[in-house]
Amino acid sequence: MPAEMKEQGFTESRLQLLSDISGAFRPGVLTALVGVSGAGKTTLMDVLAGRKTSGAIEGSITLSGYPKKQETFVRVSGYCEQIDIHSPNVTVYESILYSAWLRLSSDVDDATRKMFVEEVMTLVELDVLRNAMVGLPGVDGLSTEQRKRLTIAVELVANPSIIFMDEPTSGLDARAAAIVMRTVRNTVNTGRTVVCTIHQPSIDIFESFDEVKRVYRKN
Repeated sequence: MPAEMKEQGFTESRLQLLSDISGAFRPGVLTALVGVSGAGKTTLMDVLAGRKTSGAIEGSITLSGYPKKQETFVRVSGYCEQIDIHSPNVTVYESILYSAWLRLSSDVDDATRKMFVEEVMTLVELDVLRNAMVGLPGVDGLSTEQRKRLTIAVELVANPSIIFMDEPTSGLDARAAAIVMRTVRNTVNTGRTVVCTIHQPSIDIFESFDEVKRVYRKN
């Protein structure tokens, strides 16, 4: 435990980040995880996605009523980071196709793979930018909102049933955020389970969610 916390009177030998967490996420439902900064929204989502490898995790997570097995879960889930990281020297189409080659099963033939890439590009409304270079953030190439949609597309092309998104509208103006949320809604309408952390959303963004789950700090 950090010395600063001991000085404030904390006596626990370990730091507990989450407690008393329960809930469910359903297919075809867009769910928001909301809470103040530091409440544990991203930590909770990382635990659900199996991205926390250190420390101890207690409790149970089930998938369609069965205990979650991480080796299976990674094949049916996707995770969109808050920071969009893409190779600047390829086109939008090449970025998505590369992800498809890496993540789709080897049983999928070339024609089906490319057809799926086209479907995903249409779903996230990037088909008109298929030949655009990704470029460097803030320098050239795609805008911040277009990069976010590319991040979603790169995950969608793996055909996940569940997608986690860490603050998909962070750093976007109202118009750009609305475009990204339209893409997120298109994803939900395919029957997938989508869970987003969200921070200080506008009323329009807030109302676009079907369910809201609040994570709060314990006093």
